[in-house]
Amino acid sequence: MVEILGLPLLPAVALLLCVAGVVGSILPGLPGAVLSLSGVLLFWWHTGYTRPGPLLLAVLLGLAMLALLADWFGGAVAAKAGGASTLTTVVAALVGLLLLFVAGPLGVVLGIGGTVFALEYRENGDPEASLRTAAYTTVGMLASAAVQALLTATVLVGMLFVVL
Repeated sequence: MVEILGLPLLPAVALLLCVAGVVGSILPGLPGAVLSLSGVLLFWWHTGYTRPGPLLLAVLLGLAMLALLADWFGGAVAAKAGGASTLTTVVAALVGLLLLFVAGPLGVVLGIGGTVFALEYRENGDPEASLRTAAYTTVGMLASAAVQALLTATVLVGMLFVVL
């Protein structure tokens, strides 16, 4: 039997997926919540759908789904809360995605913040309001990553209790 870290292969892989989920929730471009979901479902499948039990399974999957929602919509919600237009939000998200491949996580943060500032300034001509909107968006993105990290870390802790 193949073992990793003293565990059978599939439970070890499930835990490693949950660890990768925490890391992926912090680093843009890595699907942290999806990795956590995959780890939970892999272990559940491995145990013949018996562990974790139905209630804990629902809680772990619910937490991972909340992390996924925070990943998908956290930046957009922050941009809207800061006063950015829908067009600005969409363009900033596309710029951030493109800059992820060019400059990594820092490119995402600077690209989205810079795009929000530039487009809002072009629209309203007010540098203070544009800076405030860009700051809301940037802080919201970072807060979204923190929420995702907390949720995926909670999934990891729950899985540690189930597996170990």
